[in-house]
Amino acid sequence: MKALLNTYRQSPRKVRLLADMVRGKSIIAARAALLLAVKRGAPIVQKLIDSAVANAKQNFSIEPENLFIKEITVNKGVVMKRFMPKARGSATPLRKRTSHIAVVLGIKEGTKKEAKEVAVPKVKKVTKAKSTKAKA
Repeated sequence: MKALLNTYRQSPRKVRLLADMVRGKSIIAARAALLLAVKRGAPIVQKLIDSAVANAKQNFSIEPENLFIKEITVNKGVVMKRFMPKARGSATPLRKRTSHIAVVLGIKEGTKKEAKEVAVPKVKKVTKAKSTKAKA
C-alpha cells in the first residue's frame, strides 16, 4: 500500500511542507487539506496519495475510509546543474533540484483487514532433455 514518485522537478524543501501537513491524517482529511493548499506541489502530492489508495483497493481490497497516511517522505533527487552568465564574462551556477516522494498507507485500528486471496500457481521445474543419440 505505497506509491512512489521519482524525480519530481521541485525542491524537496518546498514539497516537505506539504508532506508535513498531511502526515498521519486520514485520506479524506489529507485530500481536503491539499485541495485548500496554495502550493504548486499540492495537486501532485494529492495525485500520489490517490495512486496509493488505488493500489490498496486493487491489490488488497481495502476501502479508502479505512486508510490513513502512515508515512510520507520527501528525499533529495538528482540535481541538474546549469549556469547563468554574469557580468565581465563570469558565470554563476544554478542548481535545479528534484525530489523523490514516497507515500505509505496504514489501516486504521478497529477495522478488519480484508485481504483478497490470490492463487499463486505452482511452477514446474524445467530441466534440459538429455540427448540419447550416440555420436558416430
